[in-house]
Amino acid sequence: MPAGDDRPLVLVVACALVDADGRVLLARRPEGKDMAGLWEFPGGKVHPGESPEEALIRELEEELGIVVKPACLAPLTFASHAYARFHLLMPLYICRKWQGFAQAREGQTLKWVKPQALRDYPMPPADEPLIAHIQDALL
Repeated sequence: MPAGDDRPLVLVVACALVDADGRVLLARRPEGKDMAGLWEFPGGKVHPGESPEEALIRELEEELGIVVKPACLAPLTFASHAYARFHLLMPLYICRKWQGFAQAREGQTLKWVKPQALRDYPMPPADEPLIAHIQDALL
């Protein structure tokens, strides 16, 4: 952030969940939320005292009802994006193994997408640069 930028830094964490067919899970933000209708990688805010991995494990259980072990989360890349009201820093992990079946628990729509089709889904500005890294890892 430039010197003198008084926007707060917000740390969120995201995950590229990859199924046995090599598809990535996207979640569509529900009506009533900021950026409603855009597609994103599951995850959420890191609470005070949480590590990014702990936050992601909690968020995946809350949002999708799946259980992920820390050893199954591999750091892939991160996004840094200046929104109007805050600066977002978002580590992205990749995960290929979890327990349970992903289900929408917070009003979002879920879709499993082939990596080469990720650009067909409108995303928040911070998520878009992550696509190339996911495609490089999976294609």
